[in-house]
Amino acid sequence: MPRRRTSSSASSTAPSAAPRNRTPQPVRVRRRSFGDFVKAFLAFVVLLVLVVGVPLALATQIGWPLPDGAPGLDWLQREITVKTFLNILTVVVWFAWAQFTACVLVEVKAALSGVGVPGRVPGSGPSQLLARQLVAALLLVGATAASLTPGLSQLGQSMEGNQKPSVAAAQQTPGIFAQQQEQAAGTASALAEQAGQAAALADGGSAAHGDTKYYRIQPPEGRHHDSLWEIADRHLGDGRRYKEIFELNKDRVQPDGSKLSEASLIRPGWIMEMPGDARGGELVEMPDEAPNVSEQVRQQISDYARTGDHAQGGGGSGAQGGGSGAHGGGDNAQVSLPEQRPAPATPATPAPSAGQEHAATPAAADHSFGLPEALLTAPLLAAGLLGALGRRRRQALWQSALGSVGGRRGMEPPTPTGDAQDVQDALLVGADPEGVRLLDRALRGLAAALTAESRPLPVVYAAWMGGNGDLHLQLAQPAGKPPAPWQLGQDQTFWMLARADAERYEDADTAAPYPGLVSLGTMDDSRLLLNLESVPGIVSLGGTEADRTAVFASVAAELATNGWSDRMTITLVGFGEDLTPLAPNRIRHLDGFEDLFETMSAETRQRRGALGAAGHDSVLTGRTGPAQHTRWAPHLVLLATQPSDEDALRLAELAADAGRLGIGYLVGTEGTDLPGAAWEMRITGEGKLLAPLLGLELEAQTLPAAQRRAVVELFTDADPEHGPGGSDGPGGASGTANTPPFLVDISEQGRPAVYARLVGSYEIIGLDAPDDDRSALLHEALALLLLHREGVHPRVLSSALWPRGVTADVRDALLERLRAWLGTDPDGTPRLATDATGRLTLAKSVVSDLDVLRSLYYEATQGRGVGSRQVRGRLLTDALVLVRGPLLADRPEGRYRWLTHEIIDAQLPLLVADTGLALCEFHLEKDRAEKAIEALNAALRTAPADERLWHELLRATHATGDPDRLRALAADLVGRSGARGVPPRTEALLDELLPTWRDGVAAAG
Repeated sequence: MPRRRTSSSASSTAPSAAPRNRTPQPVRVRRRSFGDFVKAFLAFVVLLVLVVGVPLALATQIGWPLPDGAPGLDWLQREITVKTFLNILTVVVWFAWAQFTACVLVEVKAALSGVGVPGRVPGSGPSQLLARQLVAALLLVGATAASLTPGLSQLGQSMEGNQKPSVAAAQQTPGIFAQQQEQAAGTASALAEQAGQAAALADGGSAAHGDTKYYRIQPPEGRHHDSLWEIADRHLGDGRRYKEIFELNKDRVQPDGSKLSEASLIRPGWIMEMPGDARGGELVEMPDEAPNVSEQVRQQISDYARTGDHAQGGGGSGAQGGGSGAHGGGDNAQVSLPEQRPAPATPATPAPSAGQEHAATPAAADHSFGLPEALLTAPLLAAGLLGALGRRRRQALWQSALGSVGGRRGMEPPTPTGDAQDVQDALLVGADPEGVRLLDRALRGLAAALTAESRPLPVVYAAWMGGNGDLHLQLAQPAGKPPAPWQLGQDQTFWMLARADAERYEDADTAAPYPGLVSLGTMDDSRLLLNLESVPGIVSLGGTEADRTAVFASVAAELATNGWSDRMTITLVGFGEDLTPLAPNRIRHLDGFEDLFETMSAETRQRRGALGAAGHDSVLTGRTGPAQHTRWAPHLVLLATQPSDEDALRLAELAADAGRLGIGYLVGTEGTDLPGAAWEMRITGEGKLLAPLLGLELEAQTLPAAQRRAVVELFTDADPEHGPGGSDGPGGASGTANTPPFLVDISEQGRPAVYARLVGSYEIIGLDAPDDDRSALLHEALALLLLHREGVHPRVLSSALWPRGVTADVRDALLERLRAWLGTDPDGTPRLATDATGRLTLAKSVVSDLDVLRSLYYEATQGRGVGSRQVRGRLLTDALVLVRGPLLADRPEGRYRWLTHEIIDAQLPLLVADTGLALCEFHLEKDRAEKAIEALNAALRTAPADERLWHELLRATHATGDPDRLRALAADLVGRSGARGVPPRTEALLDELLPTWRDGVAAAG
């Protein structure tokens, strides 16, 4: 059914280009001209000279260039003459001739056998390309010319470009955003026609073997490459039926010996069996009725026909089975979508290579150890949530540090349990912070480059992140040549950046150009990010309420925490009130449609006026150049419940100009039609995100209800105002909230069997040194376990040690070596065990100095030291002695990257500062100012930025009664503050303790 639209929404989409749905032109068989014979004769002469003339000339004119016998040592001391140089050059020419001759033989064999693109001769890219063109020109007048590779006009194209798949994975996606809304009625008619054909096939049975038709993949013509989508469009009437062609030919041996494994990877010269209703004249060939092809090609088709399903008695069931699934009777008659693709490998867990496939099978069999797949397969969402959670926990630590000395909510965030623990582990395993960093730098670098060239930002509908790390931007319309290192992609509407080029980008001081990009799912090995703020109207999402909400929650969570947006507003209507803790400054919740309409009407008017006053035609213009960036932050509206028809039309009128204003609308619908929708999508119960008119079938990225609740729990527990112990307030110890996760027996009887020094340089006492080859991995694994006494999930451990992924056998082998290295306690208990949840835990006999430091501070401030001043002083002094520098100070370059996800870098300085402050207080109670200063200076070596230490140091120095010493400390503190100036609280304290400190600063200035 054609969708109802307002005139404004229809007009807003009219100018958009449709590069992906160009009408394919039939491949015409050229008649041989006089020029073809001239090219063939010249190619023959060149080949004759290069293959025969060169060796004859070398043999007759120069002779044998190598010495007759084995050279002696004096040969190295001889003078280099002209003859020696000529002999060396001759050897090089002989090698070049041999390589070129091999290329000619390979190309001749491939051309005569009809393989299409032959195998490569190692190290001979230019030579093989020249040989290919010469052989093609020579055989141009033969019967096999129709199956040859491109002609002499493509001599400038690279060898690699001809051999690789024709388009990057992101650009192979059929039809995305290219079909205009005006084609909806035609598409519906085509689907209805397909349904009728399917019903007829169901009544008449499958096609007989003699009626089966075949198609031969054509070589590229210029920039145009053959694809299953365009073959289906030409010969089946609808490009989305390429699924049927793929199913008919999947894993069947082609003439060159390879197989079709992915719908996007086809080669010239391959043969495709076609469904029985295929039409198209001479391009759809019968094996016994193909007068326009050579006998050799007919034989290839006949051989290929014997490998199909009908050869095993299936009677072409592959074709008709696929057709019935796509076009069967009843309500499913109009469903004709691209094939289901395997789930892609995320950067944290890449797909195994052919040599690793068997080894990786056990990892697949354990079903991810029970961790939620939705977050394991969402690397950008997981990275955003993990980064935001880390910032929230650090913020809670610093807020807690404003409490009184030695008594506050605690140094450790609450240890998650149950679903929250599983979700945290899934975030650690699935996150791809490097991918987020590259995406952010690439987009900002593009904006900076366009600004330098005084060019506006192009409108981007989507971004594709390939499995190899390449980034593809899909533009609304051609925008010229992109700035280097960006390159044009498949056509003028694709800009592409290779991962290697993205890694060379530095941080750019510019506004985020496309903050509205958000992940929707994966297709093949590419991840789609839709730019919601650029959509010319409303995007609708159909499906059940639970499935829609899972997609909406994923979109909201990623937009609220992503790393490639500066700021934005996310308005949630009808759902998601519980998501506000993820980003209270970004997310807001409205109760109903009337509130939304009132709010967005006012904002739409305000943005239009601001753009007009600034002289910009869109928010993209305002994000480049000297414009005020704060005006152009996006506003994205997620409306989970379907509005009434009247409300939908009001919203469509409001959204008609939304793309220009930086406002995006994603609206849920229970059916398949929403008035005024520009793009329509649907989420299925199997997790597929379908957009038939856009040619999309994605593995949807979702955040189901249980995992959404667990994610929110992690954030609320990290909030000092709402989490455990939040009601205690500053200075109110909360009992268990102040207890470290692991307490050490610090008495003489509590000596550990294994003692690791982590604070400072990494040392281990009590274990033999492991093998040098595996020492680094074992030490890193032990450090991770020591920092997580609550237990570490095996997948978290493996992803920390091997961020790019590892097979199960390698991971298990490391764990066995780690168990053997740690050994057992005297009672036979292994020091590395597995708890009831499957997590790895260390025995209490394995201790780190960080564990001891935490235990000493706890005992001094909340344990035995509370009732005994002498014990408190001794424990605090022993704790400061343990501090030898920053955590893992000498860790190797490139290792321990998992520490970026931890908050230990904030915890350790605070713990040391608290210890120094407590010891300072201990000494000042007895007026021992020098001892207090000594303790504070020791703590400042590890926590130099802690303002509390400087305040106590000023007070302790003032207590010495030496004004000159206090003035020197004040001058030092002012010098350390630099251009930022002295913090307000420090300034107030200086006014109290040393009213003349400003005079000293002025004199020094």
